[in-house]
Amino acid sequence: MNDSRELRLSSRRVKLAALTAFVAALVSAVSLTGTWSLVDLRAYDYLSIVGRPSLPEDGPVIVAIDEPSMAEIGSQWPWPRALHARLIEALRAAGARAIGLDVIFAEPAAAPENDQALAEVLGPDVVLAGDETLIRTPQAEQFVRTEPLPAFLARGAKVGIASVGLSGDGALRQIPAYPDGFAATLATVAGAELAVPPRRALMQTFGPARTYPTVSYYQALDPENFLPEGTFRDRVVIVGLSLQNAPTIAGGGVDAFPTSDTVFSRGRVAGAEIQATIYDNLVHRLFVRQAGAGIAIAAIILASLAAALAVLRSTSWKTLGYGALALTLIFLASYGLMRLGHAFVSPLAPALAFLAVAVGQAGLDYADERRRRREITRAFAQYLSPALVERLASDPSQLKLGGERRTLTVLFCDVRGFTTISEDMKDDPEGLTTLVNRLLTPLSEAVLNRRGTIDKYIGDCLMAFWNAPLDDPDHAVHAVQAARDMLAALRGLNAELEAEAKAAGRPPKALRIGIGINTGECVVGNMGSARRFDYSALGDAVNLASRLEGASKDYGVPLLLGERTATLAARKFAVAELDRITVKGRSTVSPVFTLVDGASEPTLARHRAYLAGKYSGEIAADDGLFDELKAALPSLARYYERERERLLK
Repeated sequence: MNDSRELRLSSRRVKLAALTAFVAALVSAVSLTGTWSLVDLRAYDYLSIVGRPSLPEDGPVIVAIDEPSMAEIGSQWPWPRALHARLIEALRAAGARAIGLDVIFAEPAAAPENDQALAEVLGPDVVLAGDETLIRTPQAEQFVRTEPLPAFLARGAKVGIASVGLSGDGALRQIPAYPDGFAATLATVAGAELAVPPRRALMQTFGPARTYPTVSYYQALDPENFLPEGTFRDRVVIVGLSLQNAPTIAGGGVDAFPTSDTVFSRGRVAGAEIQATIYDNLVHRLFVRQAGAGIAIAAIILASLAAALAVLRSTSWKTLGYGALALTLIFLASYGLMRLGHAFVSPLAPALAFLAVAVGQAGLDYADERRRRREITRAFAQYLSPALVERLASDPSQLKLGGERRTLTVLFCDVRGFTTISEDMKDDPEGLTTLVNRLLTPLSEAVLNRRGTIDKYIGDCLMAFWNAPLDDPDHAVHAVQAARDMLAALRGLNAELEAEAKAAGRPPKALRIGIGINTGECVVGNMGSARRFDYSALGDAVNLASRLEGASKDYGVPLLLGERTATLAARKFAVAELDRITVKGRSTVSPVFTLVDGASEPTLARHRAYLAGKYSGEIAADDGLFDELKAALPSLARYYERERERLLK
């Protein structure tokens, strides 16, 4: 049994190792695809907005080119460049440290005086927006860089590339990789210490649209009248299109992008505010590094191994708890690493790997359990009651195959005079088969109903035992109860046969059985060959039970019990010793007992006195004791008559 269990465990571990390796390889391959990278980025969206950093107090101020400004100025976009010149002068006068115009002035204005007016106010504290565009044609790919007019740059203004890269789902998450990006150039102009982000660095957002302090363009033109004092003092100012009501994703918008915050706010963020967010990410080192493929795969492998350890011994309802705990830890680890280490290792692929290994092994265990249940059901359905078969199938640990030593109570039941019955019915084999089946069916039911195991049928003989394969502390009592049920069933069958015989006009023939029950040490398990075997019991206790069944005829009783069976059953039934015999094949003397239902204690005491006289040779055949005992114990009348006949010989 231990070898079988170790073999099963070894096979399970091999399958688990193969499953773990397969899952780790498959999930690693899937995690490297472009589609999966978008799933990881969506996970970043949700994690990044939980406990996100507060908006820096010294961050940029947005001057919005919005609908109120268009109404006040009385002109639709684009506005005259001379107006931008007035804005720059007003911002300088208000104490702005650096000014960024997220507007591209790549083409000359229709009125040259407007360009001249703007050029005259530009200086090294101003950053103008540029653009880089990738143009793809069937023949080639080409980057086109668009910059402000040379006249504007000649006055010392800086150019910063305001282009941004969108993820495959159209959301803006990554810090632009341009070394001369708009926000980076603005930070340099403002004299801020600038951190250089790694490639594919992710941007942290501070909230939905209009999170940054925002004033309308027309207000910035005249801050003394429209704005609180000090609104622009020593601040970085970014000027750009910013619709007052942030457009929705469905409605679209000009120079506005969905960000990580869009998963909740559903609104786009204006380009000027995007540049402000990039600015603060660079200046305050808030950007988040994305883990490379090596780290991501290592996380997947670790999660797969953790799942294998969680289900190494078995899977059960506890596995759900382990799985929930592991998934929580995976997400917490990813979140903690992002917040404390500013690095993002997506939790989705490791979580998927953990679930795949755990659920996959649970599925394999379930299939194996179903297979073993079917095997157990097939193996024992013919021997055990359905209730016991179900118990074995539900808890196979109660079953030990291959042979083990156990204390069993063994029962043999045989039909008396079956040879004569067969001879009488030799011309009716079908009728004989039907008769045997009619007898063995209720006898078998009596065994199964009392939690017994049917070992085999030998012609008209039935062998059964108790306390295997399932433990049965009351095995002797249950065996004796089954014997009583057999005798009761026989009486019912004989009544049926008698009624059938009378109806058919033939003499009735009553069936009789003899039962022997013995308790002792046996070896029980699968016995036979590699091609065919039976679940059976072997041992001296089995042989003695068979001898007791045969000896019951000699004592004129239908049931004989061995000494140990009688001792165990005496707490439930009245038993009486009949003799001490030496059965064939045994050299030791074996006391034999039978049931004496309804016997009073004085009567049993008189019977014990008779036995004492019998064993000492002090009982005479003409002693009136036999008649007295026959009257007191009518169930043993034939036994006492045979005892008297024995003394007369």
